[in-house]
Amino acid sequence: MDKQSLGKSGEEFAARLVTESGLCIICQNYRCPKGEMDIIARDGQTLVFIEVRTRQSSYRGWGEESITRQKAHRLQAIASYYVLQQGYISWPNLRFDVVAIRWSGKEPEVRWIQAAL
Repeated sequence: MDKQSLGKSGEEFAARLVTESGLCIICQNYRCPKGEMDIIARDGQTLVFIEVRTRQSSYRGWGEESITRQKAHRLQAIASYYVLQQGYISWPNLRFDVVAIRWSGKEPEVRWIQAAL
């Protein structure tokens, strides 16, 4: 599986996981001048911004290890842009999650890290 197909499969898997866990997906693959957010969901009154990382091997480390400080800042900038673009009157509760998928066999190993940032 090429990198793009693997990433798309991981995002689709993560979206099902998020929905089955009771969160309501607002948007997938949100793009703005600051970058892209894989999933934006609502968990009660909290907006949840979810970065999905999918890997087939640990050659370059696992997905959750690939979130650098620079990437974390970019995700926060994307979330801020989204909130401002949506015209919220008051700043909502925000949470940043990482869904790391290790797809080395038939069944993926998933690690959902809530409040990762």
